[in-house]
Amino acid sequence: MLKSPSANIYNISTLNSEIKRLLEGNFGRVWVNAEISNFVAASSGHWYFTLKDARSQIKCAMFKGRNRSVRFRPQNGQQVMVKANISVYEPRGDYQLLVDVMDPAGDGLLQQQFEQLKCDLAAQGLFSSEHKKPLPENITKIGIITSPTGAAVHDVLTVLRRRNPLVEVIIYPAQVQGQMAAQELCHAVNLANMRNEVDVIILTRGGGSMEDLWCFNDPQLAHSIFNSQLPVISAVGHEVDVTISDFVSDYRAPTPSAAAEIASVSNEQQHQLSNMLRQRLTHAINTSLHQNHQKLSALSARLTSQDPKFKLAQQAQYVDELNHQVISVMKSTLHNNEQRLAHLMQRLLQQSPQAAISKHAAHNQQLATRLNHAISQQLSTQKARYQGLMRELHSVSPLATLARGYSITMDDNEQVITDVNQLTPGDELVTKLHQGQVTSTIKAVSN
Repeated sequence: MLKSPSANIYNISTLNSEIKRLLEGNFGRVWVNAEISNFVAASSGHWYFTLKDARSQIKCAMFKGRNRSVRFRPQNGQQVMVKANISVYEPRGDYQLLVDVMDPAGDGLLQQQFEQLKCDLAAQGLFSSEHKKPLPENITKIGIITSPTGAAVHDVLTVLRRRNPLVEVIIYPAQVQGQMAAQELCHAVNLANMRNEVDVIILTRGGGSMEDLWCFNDPQLAHSIFNSQLPVISAVGHEVDVTISDFVSDYRAPTPSAAAEIASVSNEQQHQLSNMLRQRLTHAINTSLHQNHQKLSALSARLTSQDPKFKLAQQAQYVDELNHQVISVMKSTLHNNEQRLAHLMQRLLQQSPQAAISKHAAHNQQLATRLNHAISQQLSTQKARYQGLMRELHSVSPLATLARGYSITMDDNEQVITDVNQLTPGDELVTKLHQGQVTSTIKAVSN
């Protein structure tokens, strides 16, 4: 028995749109660690690729506004860590990732762990500005937690000797890199608080990679700094390096030397105080920005499906796909036309009149040779006949008669005289001989 028509009947466009809305609304941004394959950099500037592991794969797109910040050129087979939104490419119904951030797998994993830890500790209130302790107005003793053989302690001591040689320094040695570093740093912070012999603590080390500085992102160390009764100045790495210790400490200095500047008292105390206040303000602003960023991320995930830039990006992806199809069709058509042209050229060569022309030219050459030969024979025959006629003509010619001693007599009208009755006395006659002629006058005529 047929079921009655259901009210939940979708066309494909509506169904894909609903799936897109559900995916983008429920997942938001995710971190994914996978291998790149089928990487294509389109002429529009967008990147299209596939992320895969041993069992599965997913299509991805990273638009040019996002991939400009990537510090390396992705390669097929490269392991990466990406931050992306889950979406659906509606024209094909493809489930895909729209990538915002891409890092090599090692750096990306550490960055992901760092972001997660920062969010957790911020939620616990460890970064709150209300818990920040002010620096004492008169600092006479400074505790330095660092490696006693590192460059950081040298920089701090150099600045302190220059600014205030009378200040006392106590070094609490600890490893600043490696597996035991976080534990030793926690112990040094706790020891300085237990002894309570200094006015402020400088937690410091020189620059390095994120992995080198990772001990300063230890959550136990963060709690030790937060629970410290002594003010803590964090001066880890260079200005661009950021660690959890920077967020939880009372002050963050961009370098070890800057930490010594903050902790030491000089004739420029007022200027130094303003610098410290600026640091606290910056830290408070960063904390507030971070909290607001978390709220913004949640709201952004809800707005993703309605954001026109993603629809425009999707259309751009569709245009790139159509462009690729057009190029493929044009190449295929061109190839087919080339093959057809080659076939027609072969047929044309087979029907070419050149061979017939060559054959007729050879035949014409033979005919011309035969014609020339026939003409030569005809000329020889006619020449011989002509010579015979000339001989016959010569034999009856008057000239030949003259040559035998005869002559021809003509009157002044060149009429040949054959009868004496043609003459009268006084007529002038011309007698032609074989050689020359004679002129005479008639005196008398007789029969």
